[in-house]
Amino acid sequence: MILSAVKVLELNEKYDLIKGLSERELNNPEGVVFDLRVGKIHKINGNSFLGVEERHSPETETLGDVSKDGNKKFTIKPGEYYLVTTMEIVHSPPEKIKYDDNFPEAYLVPKILPRSSLQRGGVSLHFTGTNPGYKGELTFGIKNLGDQDFTFELGARMFSVEYNAVVGDIKRAYSGQHQGGRVSSQGEIEIQN
Repeated sequence: MILSAVKVLELNEKYDLIKGLSERELNNPEGVVFDLRVGKIHKINGNSFLGVEERHSPETETLGDVSKDGNKKFTIKPGEYYLVTTMEIVHSPPEKIKYDDNFPEAYLVPKILPRSSLQRGGVSLHFTGTNPGYKGELTFGIKNLGDQDFTFELGARMFSVEYNAVVGDIKRAYSGQHQGGRVSSQGEIEIQN
């Protein structure tokens, strides 16, 4: 079940589901999604490894950070791939919560969607799911699949998020290495949990 933006704002006061929303999203959200803004852009500078027990993600370089660079513009040329991080902090509580009097308690998880402006610009958004227990900025991949440059500003609305109620129980909440919004292991080998 998808929660409306109004319902998420009501729950936000108690459960801190999304921190740092823009004034537009706080005061006049559309429908069931909130638009999230791009706060950082990162370039991948090394290789990665994903094994059965060990892994390492590549070294990355932060090319821009809205908190330091303001609304700086970046251009993604055809074929280029970057990582982008949200300005907002997204939270999926580790426990079931009472989100509506007409339904039983449930875990709430955010689902990410690309804004259609990306698709219209020939840019694809690469994202994964978020489990109960995660709290932090979200990092996604973006790639220019078109044959023209795509330019954006830091602080622009680039992603949409909706919250869904989960049916059933889970064995454990998220305890992964990216808790808190970490972008990369910077080439350091880790044991997967």
